[in-house]
Amino acid sequence: MSHAITLAHSPDADDIFMYYAIAFGWVDTLGLTFDNIGLDIETLNVEALKGTYDVSAISFGMYPLIRDDYALLRTAVSFGEGYGPKLIKRKNEPLKRRFKVALSGKHTTNAMLFRIYYPEARPVYMDFLEIEQAVLDGTVDAGVLIHESILDFDPRLEVEKELWDIWVELAGEGLPLPLGGMAIRRSLPLNRAIDIENILIDGVRVANDRKQELCARLEADNLVRISDKMLEKYLDMYASEASVELSPLQIQALDTLYKIGFEHGMWEYPIKTEDYLIPREYEELRKN
Repeated sequence: MSHAITLAHSPDADDIFMYYAIAFGWVDTLGLTFDNIGLDIETLNVEALKGTYDVSAISFGMYPLIRDDYALLRTAVSFGEGYGPKLIKRKNEPLKRRFKVALSGKHTTNAMLFRIYYPEARPVYMDFLEIEQAVLDGTVDAGVLIHESILDFDPRLEVEKELWDIWVELAGEGLPLPLGGMAIRRSLPLNRAIDIENILIDGVRVANDRKQELCARLEADNLVRISDKMLEKYLDMYASEASVELSPLQIQALDTLYKIGFEHGMWEYPIKTEDYLIPREYEELRKN
């Protein structure tokens, strides 16, 4: 009997939503078993650098660092469309050129874009749940809020800059903002990797089809930090039909992100997303 596939995701509502249709047995797993691990996204990024898990949620901005060991999956993707992480500060307190800023992790996509746009700022890294308080306390001058914290923050704080606006300035109009996706270990047999990708695609599709039922169960089982209308709003933003499978426009956005990173010296050469996806030609051959 084959070992369980280690599948690591964050405890954020969108990741949980996209995974739990599988955990609840609503998807045919083709005889494969999954051992799910919930860790914050920066921990997952660091573990991906070590090659710890078979399948893992990652920040898109760090994928070029693990491209030799992991392929990108086409599903369970999060993009911003006119929104995204927010740089916040205390109201009526202008930021100096070398302001101290709290970021949710060195390898996150928002940190990549932030450092390009604010090269003189002084980042400190902390759990995203602590960032709002650190700004209020004056431990830092500003902080980048992510996940559900962008929807509801202290009225003593204000938005200095939307990461969405930084993305548009760097990438141009018309592209969604790539935030996070899933990667799969290259050492897995190709036929198994194809099956895993298809199972996860089904999982995200079923989650969307049975959204209300799934949300009710996630809340009842205390599996998410937010509830009710805010959960619905958050999932509409980051876990929707657009999360099921990478679209040509999303692939173009990723290519643009990787070109921007290359141009700012973050990796040695530009990468084309299509070259790092699981090849589908093999699946077609297998069916014929």
